[in-house]
Amino acid sequence: MTCLCTPGPTRRAADYPAEFLPLQSLAAGRKAAAEIAAWPGFAATPLHDLKGLAATAGLGSVYYKDEGGRFGLGSFKALGGAYAVFRLLQDRIAEATGTAPDSITGTDLIAGRHAQIVRDITVTCATDGNHGRSVAWGASLFGCRCVIYIHALVSDGRRDAIAAYGAEVVRTAGNYDDSVRQAQADAGRNGWFVVSDTSYPGYENVPRNVMQGYGVMAAEALAQCPAPPTHIFVQGGVGGLAAAVLAHAWEKLEAGCPRFVVVEPDRADCLRRSAEAGHPVAVTGDLDTIMAGLACGEVSLIAWKILAAGADAFMAVDDDSAAALMRRLATPAAGDPPVVAGESAVAGLAGALAAAADPALAARLALGPQSRVLVFGTEGATDPALYQQIVGRSATAVLQTRA
Repeated sequence: MTCLCTPGPTRRAADYPAEFLPLQSLAAGRKAAAEIAAWPGFAATPLHDLKGLAATAGLGSVYYKDEGGRFGLGSFKALGGAYAVFRLLQDRIAEATGTAPDSITGTDLIAGRHAQIVRDITVTCATDGNHGRSVAWGASLFGCRCVIYIHALVSDGRRDAIAAYGAEVVRTAGNYDDSVRQAQADAGRNGWFVVSDTSYPGYENVPRNVMQGYGVMAAEALAQCPAPPTHIFVQGGVGGLAAAVLAHAWEKLEAGCPRFVVVEPDRADCLRRSAEAGHPVAVTGDLDTIMAGLACGEVSLIAWKILAAGADAFMAVDDDSAAALMRRLATPAAGDPPVVAGESAVAGLAGALAAAADPALAARLALGPQSRVLVFGTEGATDPALYQQIVGRSATAVLQTRA
């Protein structure tokens, strides 16, 4: 197993910094939760207590937040992209009608009350799969047009899942970051609205809304834990998910905030390398990893602000570790339920297990038999063909083995 670990750039303050409240806050999270809970099909996702896995790893407990059933989209991304689409449409309608944005609800849009305005709006983004699927679903739910950009390595299965929601899907050359730039350029020429999960200079509002949607998952997980976790290991990518989870835990638990570790693929570890450098740096190349949802070479700037101030460590794990853990969760330790975990779902858990197995790293992170570890299984089998290829069984077959 390849496992690289870099300490966080700074030591976390006990109190959540006031300067971060405009980016992420409990108040904004409650607002997002109230809106999202009113959408059809909403339900909290389960938190699995993996007692068998914890015992074999020498940990006190491992709690796995399973996002595979979120809104039927198969990933936590349903919370972020669709919420950002709603907030963008809410603002456009408010401008056109002279009403207060908060007076416009998703229920209004679903009922078609502003269809004459919404139908003329086009949203767009680049994606490795799950974020674009969420944006496409949100556009379909609320009634606007959608164009999604995917890069050369995105599978046909992920492309088809996006197109199923009525979005136009455009495949570009290059990697994820190249597709981001293409989406931005085409949006500028066509008067479309970019709904990206990554921020860059001059573009913060939409990624902030995406992150606030993710906070719904963090709030659910902490409420479901029988006791506050001592450690949180969470996937990296551009950093939006990790920053949203960290911000929620930090503001809610203050000095009791768990040790927080960000985990990425070793072929796309822009956050870990940024931590090494002390400032955002980019990873170039094709970023070819099976953890497709984490194949990002450039950090989200607003996410980096929070992670640089609050993350305890940044780790990178290899593809073999991810694949082996997908199989391990499908055929679990005694007493644990079988879990369908997609390629990008297991990075945080892979990092936790790698750290627990390394005495020096475990000591550095104070990780051991008394630790309560929270991880986020961010997707199910969002690419069914690839899942079956890696695990050797379909997601349906795995779930049928549950008692």
